[in-house]
Amino acid sequence: MNIPAALAFSRYATAALAAHPDERAWLDSAVEAPFDWIPAARAVDAAVVCGDAAVLATCLRALRRRLMVHTLVRDLTGRADLVEVCGNVTRLAEVAATAASALHHAALAAVHGEPRAASGQGQRLIVIGMGKLGGGELNVSSDIDLIFVYPEDGETDGGRALSNREFFDRLGRRLIGAINDVTADGYVFRVDMRLRPYGDSGPLTVPFSALEQYLITQGRSWERYAWLKARALTGERHDELAELVTPFVFRKYLDFDAYDGLRDIHRQIREQGRRRDYAPNIKLGPGGIREIEFIVQALQIVRGGREPALRTRGTLPALQAIVARGLLPESAGARLRAAYVFLRNLEHRLQYRDDRQTQTLPEAAGEREALAAAMGHGTVADFDAALAAHRAAVADQFAAVFGGDEGEGSDIAPGAPVSAQGPATPDVAALAALWRGDLATDTAVATLAAAGYHEPGELLGTLQRVHASTRYLQLPALSQKRFDAIVPQLLRVAASEPVPGTLPQTVFLRLLGLLEAVSRRSAYLALVVEHPPVLPRLAQLMGASQWATDFLMQHPILLDELLDARVLLAEPDWEIWRAELARSLADHAGDAEGQMDALRHFQHVQSFRLLAQDIAGTMTVERLADHLSALADVVLAATLAATWALLRGADAAPPRFAIVGYGKLGGKELGYASDLDLVFIYDSDDDSSPERYARLAQRIVTWLTSTTGAGHLYDTDLRLRPDGAAGLMVSSLPSFRKYQRTQAWTWEHQALTRARFVAGDAEIGRAFEQERESILRLPRDLERLRADVIEMRLRMREGHGNPGERFDLKHDPGGMVDVEFAVQFLVLAHAHAHGALTRNLGNIALLRIAGDLGLIAAPVAAAAADAYREYRRLQHQIRLTGAAHARVDPGPQAAHRAAVEALWLSVFGAPWSTERTPPAAGAA
Repeated sequence: MNIPAALAFSRYATAALAAHPDERAWLDSAVEAPFDWIPAARAVDAAVVCGDAAVLATCLRALRRRLMVHTLVRDLTGRADLVEVCGNVTRLAEVAATAASALHHAALAAVHGEPRAASGQGQRLIVIGMGKLGGGELNVSSDIDLIFVYPEDGETDGGRALSNREFFDRLGRRLIGAINDVTADGYVFRVDMRLRPYGDSGPLTVPFSALEQYLITQGRSWERYAWLKARALTGERHDELAELVTPFVFRKYLDFDAYDGLRDIHRQIREQGRRRDYAPNIKLGPGGIREIEFIVQALQIVRGGREPALRTRGTLPALQAIVARGLLPESAGARLRAAYVFLRNLEHRLQYRDDRQTQTLPEAAGEREALAAAMGHGTVADFDAALAAHRAAVADQFAAVFGGDEGEGSDIAPGAPVSAQGPATPDVAALAALWRGDLATDTAVATLAAAGYHEPGELLGTLQRVHASTRYLQLPALSQKRFDAIVPQLLRVAASEPVPGTLPQTVFLRLLGLLEAVSRRSAYLALVVEHPPVLPRLAQLMGASQWATDFLMQHPILLDELLDARVLLAEPDWEIWRAELARSLADHAGDAEGQMDALRHFQHVQSFRLLAQDIAGTMTVERLADHLSALADVVLAATLAATWALLRGADAAPPRFAIVGYGKLGGKELGYASDLDLVFIYDSDDDSSPERYARLAQRIVTWLTSTTGAGHLYDTDLRLRPDGAAGLMVSSLPSFRKYQRTQAWTWEHQALTRARFVAGDAEIGRAFEQERESILRLPRDLERLRADVIEMRLRMREGHGNPGERFDLKHDPGGMVDVEFAVQFLVLAHAHAHGALTRNLGNIALLRIAGDLGLIAAPVAAAAADAYREYRRLQHQIRLTGAAHARVDPGPQAAHRAAVEALWLSVFGAPWSTERTPPAAGAA
């Protein structure tokens, strides 16, 4: 569309230029560039300085006219995007509010003096922009929603003194008139003050104390949305204002309690969407602008307390933050963004026509043709199809986030079975009556038995005890109502969602235990009530693993992760992990406690997602260990960076410091609850380096091992450092080299076979890897090496006795440790001739390499590798049950034990014997 066509489309622009024909030449000269605010600001400032309210009113209205015509022409001709358009209108509102406040404050102060607090501190009116003004996204014919506050009560210091309230009330009324009143030159903005405390019946201006009291005692759910984008446009002490408002809008943790309020707003939106008279309305109708805003704002309200990055104002920036944190899939975010831009552009074209605040599509054919052309479509049919596609995408996502109408209310809808698996779903109404105690004992027992519970009498007794417990009876009324809604659903889900190897009664008791544990936190109850699909996922997870049950009991905030199966079961991406954790820590920059909590929450979330995929059977034990090890790497790198920044400052040069992982971390065989075996190395000649890096290492260990309100992160073991527990916490690179070559024992070189650089200075990391390879490739006396390794194996056996008859997969002869020691011997004995053995590939791969090299018979290597793989699988399964030891019936493992014993015999030349006394061990 060219400039004449754009002007012809807007009857408002045509009339404005007809009344001011001299502005057409200015428009032609200025249209190629964004609006020039410098001369505009000078004109407004001059009007403020002159002190004449009429001059300012005329200036602001002329500025609006020129800005509107310039903006609509640039928009319609494709020279401006949505951000520029909204930014222009928002800046006009900011300029108008600031100028009017300044001029009228000066005029009032000249008569009454400056308003002051009791302390004598001067006071200024704070004009708060709400809604789209606060978010920087005003539409071209928008109202502006304002709230007026001031810091403290007091009075003016002039001869005709006023209370601060009266002074600011007068100032507020004058400010409204300066912007809102219609003169011969028109108006600047229509001003709406109804969002202030108590609405139209409330005072025009309030001090901070009254605002805080109102928000605490009277603030309603919809007002949290209103304040979400609030932004102070004038005045001072904005930080103090934010401290009052932020706790009202954002709760400290995930705020699923907000769903009660969300549901009411959601219902209103859906009811309006059903009304035929709203169908043509692109804001309020189905799939309209408000549904996009509600999706975004709801996620901000629920999660913004825990994730400060979500507190951004503006729909598009907030949507971007939501997608970046995985709260919506990228594809959904892209569809919502495209729909929002389309609908907002369409909204502006509806308003450009006559400078009228409307979001309703026209009915007249000529109007629709003009609108389609302004939107860049050749035909009305093409335009209608594009609009329909965008609205359908929004409506679908709205339904995906908030669900349909079934089940709305404070109870979980009974509805159809949650899953088609298993037996017929028990009657939830009967289960609810059973929980309430409305059924006779015989009937209740029969109901539970029919549902599939194997000890119905015992289960009934448990339910009765819980119902009569102090914990339940002392719950607030709303929490108790939610508890009552959830228990019958747990009974139904546990019976109708079979978990292989676990009885329904066991599943239910685990679920009930979790429910009791979280019952005092109403937000968790609300989460389950509002999201019924969580229940079958929860039943499968907890039914399959006692360890998962215990983990959830310790970290119930992770229930949130069950809401979106797409995110829960997505393949981990280590680089995304790094970026996500970096963002989270940046949100708490300078706050050690906040960063420690952020680390814990991140590690718990990622571990839980891996656990869900593990239980779902989508990941092998080896792949899981890779991910858990990578997760530890990411956490260690982030912890190192954060602690160094706190010790030395955010702008300090990176430390010449590296973290080396040994044991399961080094070998990438980490489990869910594994310790981290760590060694710290630095490389610096500075005399202060030992002390500085010792402090850094101590801080890292403290951050890893401390228990905070967010829970625990990792246990660490530093005993593999030079000289063990008696040695220094950190080692210089030269001293590490010297120790490994002159003082290290054989078992320390065994440990080195599974060591790797995990975080810190990459140059030190490369130097460590080179030194590790050099040490492993040293020629050794094979007999002495064999004796040392066997002696260490015997010592380990003595320290891990097994008094029972069951086979300990890890420590008993023929178990995992035998494989590990055999591999370590092969590496130390033969790496001098075969460098491939120094690669940290894991025991199974190293056995294959040894077999290929002919160091042991290939069939022996393959059988031992198969045994080790099966042992790891069984060990992992057992640990998921929460058992302290991985011990099994020895019969089925006889063949695997024989394969490992054959490996031991092949490597050491003698069978495993706890009676054997090897030669005395010496240093390497």
